[in-house]
Amino acid sequence: MYRYDEFDQAIVDARVAEFRDQVARRLNNEISEEAFKPLRLMNGIYLQLHAYMLRVAIPYGTLDSRQLHMLAHIARRYDRGYGHFTTRQNIQYNWMKLEEMPDLLADLASVEMHAFQTSGNCIRNISSDQFAAAAADEIADPRPYAELLRQWSTLHPEFSFLPRKFKIAVTGSTIDRAAIQLHDIGLELVHGAEGEIGLKVLVGGGMGRTPLLAHVIREFLPVADYLSYMEAILRVYNRHGRRDNIYKARIKILVNDLGPAEFARQVEEEWAALKPLGLDPPPSELARIAAHFQPPVLDADAPVEIDLSNPEFANWVAVNTHPHKVPGHAIVTISLKAPGEIPGDASADQMDLIADLAKAHAQDEIRVTHAQNLVLPHVRRDALFTIWQALKGAGLATANLDRASDIISCPGLDYCTLANARSIPIAQKLAVRLAPQEADLGELKIKISGCINGCGHHHAGHIGILGVDRKGEENYQLLLGGSGAEDASLAKILGPGFDENGIVTAVEKVIGRYQSLRSGPGERFLDTYRRVGAEPFKEAVYG
Repeated sequence: MYRYDEFDQAIVDARVAEFRDQVARRLNNEISEEAFKPLRLMNGIYLQLHAYMLRVAIPYGTLDSRQLHMLAHIARRYDRGYGHFTTRQNIQYNWMKLEEMPDLLADLASVEMHAFQTSGNCIRNISSDQFAAAAADEIADPRPYAELLRQWSTLHPEFSFLPRKFKIAVTGSTIDRAAIQLHDIGLELVHGAEGEIGLKVLVGGGMGRTPLLAHVIREFLPVADYLSYMEAILRVYNRHGRRDNIYKARIKILVNDLGPAEFARQVEEEWAALKPLGLDPPPSELARIAAHFQPPVLDADAPVEIDLSNPEFANWVAVNTHPHKVPGHAIVTISLKAPGEIPGDASADQMDLIADLAKAHAQDEIRVTHAQNLVLPHVRRDALFTIWQALKGAGLATANLDRASDIISCPGLDYCTLANARSIPIAQKLAVRLAPQEADLGELKIKISGCINGCGHHHAGHIGILGVDRKGEENYQLLLGGSGAEDASLAKILGPGFDENGIVTAVEKVIGRYQSLRSGPGERFLDTYRRVGAEPFKEAVYG
C-alpha cells in the first residue's frame, strides 16, 4: 500500500499545526463560529445534533494494521469506544470535543492519515473496489490510479471551492463493486485495441434529491492522459456548474441540462487546450506509485481443500468469502451487521482484533467497503477457521454478506442535523426480523437513508427506504428495484409511506410476495422485480 513521502507528511503536519492555532483562537473567542465553520469543515469536522463529528479519510478504503490500531485508539481516547464506517469507505466518530481535535489529528498524522477533504465542496475521498489486487476478475489493480488522483486532487487550488462536493470512484473489474455509475466521475480500467490498459470514463451519476446514472463520455482514455482529462472535466463543471441553487449544483444536473453529448464535446475541447500544458505526470510517476501496490507474494501451493465439517463455519465460508486470484487463498469479508447491532459500527476492541488478524493472516491489509463492512483481502484458506473462531468470539462472524440483514444505513436522526427520520432503528428491526429467513432469500440488498441526501444509498437498494418528515412525523417511503452494481438501476417509490412499524411490515410483505413469484430459488429479488414489475408488490403491500 502507498506510504507517505516527505511532501505528503509535510502537508499533513502543516495542516495539523494550522488547525491547532485555529482551534485555540476559536476557544478564546478570537474568531466567531461563523468564521470558524469553514475552517473546521476543511478538516472533516461537523457540528452534529449532540456533539462534533469527525470524518477520517481512508483513501480507496485501504488500511494497514497500525492505522486500524490508531483508529481504535482514537475511539477509546477521544470518543465513546467505537467508530462508524461509512458508505464512502471512511470512518466517522460522533462524540468529539473540539479542544481535543488538534491532538487527535496529530495522532492520525503519525500513521499517515488525515481528515481533510472529507467535507466541503471539493474532491472527496477517492473510492475503489474493496477486492482490488485480490479478485480473479480484475483487469488491473485500480488503487495506483486512485492514489494518483488523490495526490492530484489534494488541496488542488482550482478545485477547492467547486459548486458542490465531488466524488470519484475507480474500479479495475467489469464486476462493479465500487458503484461507479452512481458517482460524479466513474472510472473503469479497460483494455484497448492493442491490449493496453486505459480507462472508460463515466460522468454525471449520483443519488440524493435527483438520482441519475452516469453517462459514458469516453470509451477509452489512454492512461498517459488521464489526469489532464480529469482536469478538463472539473474545469467544465467549475465553469458552468450552478452556484445559485444548492439543489442543482451537482455535475449530474449540468450533464443532464447540457446533454451527455454536448458535455462530452466541451470536455474534449477543454482537454485539447490542456494537453499541451504538460499537466500529466511522466510514466515514471505512475510506475513509482504502482510500486507501492505490488501484490504480496503468496504461496501458490497453499492447500485449497479445508475441513468444512463444522456447519456454522462452512456457511460463513460460503457466504462471507470470495475466490482469490491465487489458489489456496480467499478474500474474507467481516460483517459489521450482526442483527440488532448498528450497521457499520465497530468497537475499539473489535478494530484491534481485526488489525491483529490482518497482520497475522492477511498480509497486513484491511479494506473498508462502501457497504460498511471490512475485508481481509489475502488470506490462506487453511487460516480461515482460526480467523472465524476469533471473529466469532468478538461478535464479528455473522454470515450475511449481501443478505437481507446486511443492511446499509446512514446515521439518520440519531446523529445527523440534516436528517428527517431515524435510520438505525429501522435497520435493527429489519435485520432481526429477516435474519432467520435470509438464507432462503439469497442476495437481497436493503439500504436506508434518513433524508433525501441519500447517504444510505436507498436509490441503489434492491429494497430502499427513505425517511422523510410528514407534518412533523417520521414517515418512511418504500422503494424497489435499485442496484449499484454493473447492472445499475434506480429504485422507484412503490406508494404512500409508513410509520416505523409499518415500514418493517411492508418490507416483509414485499419479501413474501417475492417468495411466491420467483421462478426458482436461484432467482434473486432484483431479477424477480424486473421480470414482473411493481404491481404485484404494490398489491401485496397496499391491497
